[in-house]
Amino acid sequence: MNFFPNNIKLLSTPRILHGGSSKGSFDNFNLALHVDDKQGAVLANRDLLLSHYNLPSRPVWINQTHSKTSVDADSISTIVDADASYSKKPGTVCGVLTADCLPIFISNKEGNTVGIAHAGWRGLVDGVIESLIESFDCNGEDLIVHLGPAISQLYFEVGGEVKSQYLSKNKNFKNCFTYLNNKYYLDLYLAAKVVLKSFGVRSISGGDRCTYKESDQYFSYRRDGNYSGRMAHLIWIESLNKEKESRVDRSSRSRP
Repeated sequence: MNFFPNNIKLLSTPRILHGGSSKGSFDNFNLALHVDDKQGAVLANRDLLLSHYNLPSRPVWINQTHSKTSVDADSISTIVDADASYSKKPGTVCGVLTADCLPIFISNKEGNTVGIAHAGWRGLVDGVIESLIESFDCNGEDLIVHLGPAISQLYFEVGGEVKSQYLSKNKNFKNCFTYLNNKYYLDLYLAAKVVLKSFGVRSISGGDRCTYKESDQYFSYRRDGNYSGRMAHLIWIESLNKEKESRVDRSSRSRP
């Protein structure tokens, strides 16, 4: 992620954070209200998210429905159905929640537009990445992308109809599937790269984690079912004033 502009900030939360309020299988930093966790615990965790990471504002949450819909986070004041959002204003925090699906962070190289997508197998094949990219006024080669933690291919079994749906859209998806013991397994990371590269995106990082396997780090719906919490993935443009304050602060600390 080190090739993102300095004013672009990215965050993927851990499953466990000191001070988290969730208990049991949601232990302890679940950030989703739609799972069977206590509402008070989730709201406390969202307050902790804001303070612990010094966010410039509360995240603009969306109601994720595995769609291809992308919305302007700068212009919405209530939760809307969508699976991606973007912002061109400093301080607006775009966010998605996941527990196996792929979070995709995007910025342009100028650092004046950011976005994030929640890409499960359905949203990915239906075009959620394409919808988000259309929000950027630049060519693909001017975009920077980070693939956040998702379930790895080894644990992501899908039906044959899923493979058929992918191949009917783009034959280049064929290498995203393996067939083992009469079952198909989908590589979400590779599928996302197929789409991104079709737009000419060259700067892509991430894609090396597994939410299913790394149980100490991540929630996983495939592993824990309805007893799984959700991680948050956030991206925002840092304000110029904050950047100036940071430079002044670093300068003052360096003085004898």
